[in-house]
Amino acid sequence: MHKHVTRFAPSPTGYLHLGHAYSALFCAEKGDRFLLRIEDIDQGRCRPEYIAAIYEDLAWLGLNWDIPVRCQSQHMDEYAKALHQLAEMGLLYPCFCTRKDIQAEIERAGHAPHGPDGILYPGTCRTLSRAQQEDLKASGKSFALRLDMTKAIKMAGPLSWLDHDKGMQKATPEIFGDVVLARKDTPTSYHLSVTLDDNLQGITLVTRGEDLFHASHIHRLLQALLELDVPEYHHHGLLVGEDGKRFAKRDKSLTIRSLREKGLSVDELLNRLK
Repeated sequence: MHKHVTRFAPSPTGYLHLGHAYSALFCAEKGDRFLLRIEDIDQGRCRPEYIAAIYEDLAWLGLNWDIPVRCQSQHMDEYAKALHQLAEMGLLYPCFCTRKDIQAEIERAGHAPHGPDGILYPGTCRTLSRAQQEDLKASGKSFALRLDMTKAIKMAGPLSWLDHDKGMQKATPEIFGDVVLARKDTPTSYHLSVTLDDNLQGITLVTRGEDLFHASHIHRLLQALLELDVPEYHHHGLLVGEDGKRFAKRDKSLTIRSLREKGLSVDELLNRLK
């Protein structure tokens, strides 16, 4: 039996809700060591009071985690270093397209392949010359750094990963097309920072909701390209409300904080999650 290191990694953009409680408890139960990570790369939406509330809510649930807690905003240099590594491998290119540009290109082409995140990027900026890229950057245009998926897959070769619920999975990151790994003003993305953090923290079992199942295809590719350790995965089902929709931060009445204020005990909350 493996001794697993797991992590719960919320974004402090609102108060934790019932779905978060379920995920945190699921994660803690699966690990011999349980880590907490604060995913606060979106500095526009993250708030210190939400970070404080995360600690308070998880402690109220009876959870203990290793310290220090890793906050992504304090490690931007590590993500920038990994981006530089991918750029040196010739796998990144700047994309200057707005959503409107992408939509117009798709309409011109007359078809729109879809992936898990919606319409796939048609590769408009992939063929820009170095001079064109530099001119556009010099003009001050915003840009995203995209992974050249075809090149990356060719370099990495066939890949697979183990999901505890679904078994061995063949990695098919091409379903996402040329994913964005950073933007002009933010030197990382969810995909890049999560993959690096899990490796740096020695996570051996990534537990998260099944809504992130497909993201594991990209993470497996990044692990191969950056020569990182490969964890196992366990994607759990999502809690849904009476309307059949999954819980979200906008559901103020179902935050752990509001339920606690209404007098709900920990035991009663745990019973609701069974």
